[in-house]
Amino acid sequence: MDLLQAAALGILQGLTEFLPISSSGHLVLAHTLLGWQTENDLTFDVALHLGTLAAVLTYFAREIFQLVVATVRSLLRRSFADPLARLGLCLIVGTLPGVVAGVLLESAAERAFRDPRLVALMLLLFSGVMWLAERLASQKRSLVSLRLMDALVVGAAQAVALVPGVSRSGITISAGLVRGIARADAARFSFLLAAPITAGAAVLQLTKLALSGIASEMVLPFLVGIVSSAIVGFLCIVFLLRFLSRFSLRVFIAYRVLLALIVLVIAWPRG
Repeated sequence: MDLLQAAALGILQGLTEFLPISSSGHLVLAHTLLGWQTENDLTFDVALHLGTLAAVLTYFAREIFQLVVATVRSLLRRSFADPLARLGLCLIVGTLPGVVAGVLLESAAERAFRDPRLVALMLLLFSGVMWLAERLASQKRSLVSLRLMDALVVGAAQAVALVPGVSRSGITISAGLVRGIARADAARFSFLLAAPITAGAAVLQLTKLALSGIASEMVLPFLVGIVSSAIVGFLCIVFLLRFLSRFSLRVFIAYRVLLALIVLVIAWPRG
């Protein structure tokens, strides 16, 4: 993999991690259909998540700090009257389903889930889920009203996104919409919820990589990919939060359907 390919994959990750069109699905398609493959495709893809994790931590730095302080303080006091502490608790609860699913499905994610035909089918199927969520959305609630059951539902949706093509942001925003959360607030919770699960997955894969070793010629591509995904990811967070305060998910649904049909035409005859 040369530096141009690494930068392109990093940009792709930064664009698609937060836009509800599936970052893992796009990376699978880039590796298999464009031939941008290495011996460590999955590890490289997870490493790119370090960039988008950095984007989330940078954009929400002040909010995350306040959430951590409020949550720890409330745990010590055994009282969650503080809205920030309740949100922090919701983030903890929402992370749990993804952790369990990650442990159970890790090996499948490394093999069966990286088929472009499956990616296309998931793009189509969960486009329908996103469309239905938009139809059912009341958007009458804000993050202040978030309850533990809301967090559990959104967290369970995040666990489903282990399958490439689903879209972590798409399915979690949709789950928030179904629970009556305003679209921009659902996106905000989705992005905050991404941080712990992304950090855990990245640390796990990079630990494996450290134990097995990495070719010296891959060190620079890894760094280029991570930096490019961080920069583009930050810009995408800014864009999407503003976009969703005014518009629906429909343009992303249309893109997903079109991409899925193109992939099925290209990939299905290959078997």
